[in-house]
Amino acid sequence: MVLMIGYVLIALLLMTVVAAGSSLYIGHKRLLSLADGAALAAADTFTLAGGSAENAPGTVLTGRGINAAAVEYLSGADVPRALSGVQLAAGTGTPDGRTAEVRVTGIVHPMFINFLVPDGIRLTVTGTARAHLVL
Repeated sequence: MVLMIGYVLIALLLMTVVAAGSSLYIGHKRLLSLADGAALAAADTFTLAGGSAENAPGTVLTGRGINAAAVEYLSGADVPRALSGVQLAAGTGTPDGRTAEVRVTGIVHPMFINFLVPDGIRLTVTGTARAHLVL
């Protein structure tokens, strides 16, 4: 009888850990989806450059345009209930003038172990999208 109670307690503990880990994974994927959407919206803010006889036209992204588009996207996005405090993180911009990198941070509240981490767990993800002009 004592062994059965011990096995049940171990099984419940294992299920709690798996459920908490799964909720963290799902929260990460939802946050990554928001970052990818914001990066895609930011990549659409390109301006045309070049176009001379010796230089083919291309796209140019600016950090200001990327930040503005990402903020606008995140303000209108439907944030899942398991996430809170979703905002742009430092490092949002463009490394090469053609790629939009959007860093988003948010707080994930794992299932069943909220009493251990009442403030949640802060995650930061990076979404990238490239502006490309097809001629």
